[in-house]
Amino acid sequence: MSRISVRGFAVASATAVTTVGAVVGVAAGGTPAHDDNNFEAAAADTTLLADIPAGQQAQVQTASLTQQADAQASAADAAAKKSAEESARLQAAKDAKSKKQAAEDRVEAERKAEQKKKEEAERASRSSVRDASSFSAQGSYSVADVKAMARQMVPADQFQCFSNIVNHESTWNYRATNPSSGAYGLMQALPGHKMSSAGADWQTNPATQIKWGLSYMDGRYGSPCGAWSFWQANNWY
Repeated sequence: MSRISVRGFAVASATAVTTVGAVVGVAAGGTPAHDDNNFEAAAADTTLLADIPAGQQAQVQTASLTQQADAQASAADAAAKKSAEESARLQAAKDAKSKKQAAEDRVEAERKAEQKKKEEAERASRSSVRDASSFSAQGSYSVADVKAMARQMVPADQFQCFSNIVNHESTWNYRATNPSSGAYGLMQALPGHKMSSAGADWQTNPATQIKWGLSYMDGRYGSPCGAWSFWQANNWY
């Protein structure tokens, strides 16, 4: 016999009622299918739907449907909440990724802009320098004269490094000579006559020596500042 428990009632279907009658009839006519006492006890504890007044039947059925609707609504709310939380998590991850990418793009753009600015400054500096041949020859040159020439020939961003080397090597004396090695001039070229590649007047013209010195530093160390870094580590270049 099938029963549905609703608010303390065991509600049997019409089929179950018929089954109960059949079982009772069998018990009265022959071998019992179940112990009479057990059956009677079960029957006593059972309230059949047919035995419940019509108004109460409606209340029981309404209560059952309400409980089912509440359960379904709760399940739907839980599913909706879970879906909303998952969507929020995915959106947060997407936003974080977008912010990270934007930050990386900004850093890269700033790096490129800085690099471009530096390259433009270097080009401007190179384009503004004078060649050794643009200076008129003089019988002699003071330290101030030589420095002024160097400032016009050496790129601005490299001048201090160039000046550091010349100051250590010759203290800006374009006729400086090392009696032991024979090194000569502003950069103490060894031997001195190698500066002839920049001009035949290498012994008397500081502009020619500066031209040679720049070529040497750029060729061997990449720049005067590269040469100065090497000089600091080795006390020669």
